Amino acid sequence: MAKKTYKDIPRVSEAVDGGTPVDHVPPGDLGYERIPKEKYISAEYYEQEWQQMWSKVWLLGCLERDLEEAGSYVCTEIGRESVILVRQQSGEIKAFFNVCPHRGNRLVESGMGETEELFTCGYHGWQYKLDGRFNRIPNAELFPQGKPCDGLSELPCETWNNFVWFSLDKNAIPFDEYMAPLKKHFEPYHFDRMVMTRDVTMEWPCNWKTSVDAFNETYHVAATHPQLKWYLDDMDIQIDCYDRHSRYLVPFGVTSPHIDRVPEVPPPLKFMLTEAGLDPAEWSGHVDGIREAVQKQLREHAGAEGRDYSDLNDDQLTDDYNYLVFPNVTFNTHADHLMLFRHRPHATDPNKMYFDVWMLEYIVDEDEMPEYRPRHKFHEYGSKSLGMVIDQDGYNLPRVQQGMNSAAYDGLWLGDLEVRIRHFHKTLDDYVSSDIEVTEVEDEPTGFRSLIQKLVT
Repeated sequence: MAKKTYKDIPRVSEAVDGGTPVDHVPPGDLGYERIPKEKYISAEYYEQEWQQMWSKVWLLGCLERDLEEAGSYVCTEIGRESVILVRQQSGEIKAFFNVCPHRGNRLVESGMGETEELFTCGYHGWQYKLDGRFNRIPNAELFPQGKPCDGLSELPCETWNNFVWFSLDKNAIPFDEYMAPLKKHFEPYHFDRMVMTRDVTMEWPCNWKTSVDAFNETYHVAATHPQLKWYLDDMDIQIDCYDRHSRYLVPFGVTSPHIDRVPEVPPPLKFMLTEAGLDPAEWSGHVDGIREAVQKQLREHAGAEGRDYSDLNDDQLTDDYNYLVFPNVTFNTHADHLMLFRHRPHATDPNKMYFDVWMLEYIVDEDEMPEYRPRHKFHEYGSKSLGMVIDQDGYNLPRVQQGMNSAAYDGLWLGDLEVRIRHFHKTLDDYVSSDIEVTEVEDEPTGFRSLIQKLVT
């Protein structure tokens, strides 16, 4: 039997009323030019990227649930900047640069904290109210020129679906315009009903885009994650590209087209059956029917288990709807949990980045509800496991970065299953004007497609 390819019709359920859109949005003609490696290794480009892109976009800061009480705050870092997100007495959340305008001292350390009413600089004792205004300047008479400003430098800040977003651009475009059309996509998952169960950061020796790329395509699954071939279809996927953002829809509960023959139910699919409340020993149907059987089982028993899937289509009960919120947030969305990755740039080095893993879970049983939010953990590269799949990617990425610095490598040579990477770079180019020249591909696109077809079939 011939193996399926990405060109086959995607197996996507119809959207429910008011649910996540499932219409295919093709990327359009993005060409086949090589993506120059300088975008990953050049310090000059890194600076252009910071000035023209990072300082203009909307960025994910924290969970709204982390700021429940007035005075609770989260200090998050992005590149060279540090930002305070703090709950006001009014209930509003405001964002400020984490810098005292006196001598530039940072007011708080990175992470979560609480303050009753004031932020106090530990250097000279300058004080600021929760809304950023000055509260007290010790010995103010020593400054005949007066105050340097009105207080802390405020940034645009928005809350949505349990997330807090900010922009380093005080004149940023409206948040709703920036996020379009993803609000309609995400809201049916009700992330506000989920709680954080994991919060980990690891420094990776690679560019932040190298990390984004790894979760923006399924072409690497067969070689890097061979165990997943028995659990998901890495070829027959729907790829959608929007204005800034993108997604692919990956069927779970099936086997990869790379698998020629499945003599019995593979262990990963047995586990999936068990998790859904079905006995693998009693399964007598074809392996290809497991996905639909699990969807039906989950749908039928959702109410009795206290779960609400009414806003989700059947495929969302099993599959991974994987989104990239430009520029640096990967959403692996599932009916009962969200695995979120933030890919944050290093402050100065294009060959380093910070990889954040947030796990949010929809917990129905109060007895299983964690008593406390998990403490944030930071790990040096290779010191801890982040899980088999992420570890496999984490093993590759530093070696990819090293290879990009080789004189023998010119840049990314992308196939059709990697089109989200190409769309990502097109969006990046819309922000960053650069003198880096793109190497033209000599082969005709048809010849290139033929080569890809031979490689994957």
